Amino acid sequence: MPAPSRPFTARHVQLSRAALAAVAAVMITFSPDHSAALGLAVFGGFGIVTSLLLAVAAALVYPSGRRWPAVLLAAVTVVAGMASSVPAWRSDVLFFVVLITWAALTGLIELLAGIRLRGSDGARDAVTVGILGLVLAAALLIVPAGFVQEYSIEGAGTFSLTGIILGVGLFGAYAAVVAVFLGIAGLTPGAKTTAHDAATDAEADRLADHGGHA
Repeated sequence: MPAPSRPFTARHVQLSRAALAAVAAVMITFSPDHSAALGLAVFGGFGIVTSLLLAVAAALVYPSGRRWPAVLLAAVTVVAGMASSVPAWRSDVLFFVVLITWAALTGLIELLAGIRLRGSDGARDAVTVGILGLVLAAALLIVPAGFVQEYSIEGAGTFSLTGIILGVGLFGAYAAVVAVFLGIAGLTPGAKTTAHDAATDAEADRLADHGGHA
């Protein structure tokens, strides 16, 4: 008798993370306000919900030897999300501190998890997402928090490009790339899954042939 399929799998985790990143990317992309308040509000919601998803995944999806990345990611992300969700704390400096720290820590965790668990389903995806997190941390480190550049557009007026606008935009770009990547990864069968399905089909055919000859 075949074992019942699990209602929540690693593939569902990838697709759920992709959906949450997509929501964050859309909220930032289509908002005319790229202030620290907006950036931290979006990141706060993204972080808290993502951490809950990872905690559920650690309990229901991953076996005992593979739970530690999800647990660590959930812990780091919930702390960053909660710190971003306090309106009185929101400032340009807090945005850069929280985002750089979160991106560096989670990027490192995912990269190390992908390397340690190489050969298993999702390991290469973890390496890629980890690298993207480290790239985001490095990019935010390069942007000066107090940067202000005035520029003019003929017929439209004078505008200011600030460090926080760049920072929030970088997080939005990161979220968009992660959403696309994890969405594709979640919809693409892994090599081990494909091999397992092929073996299962072959076994079913073998049993059917034996049944036909009986």
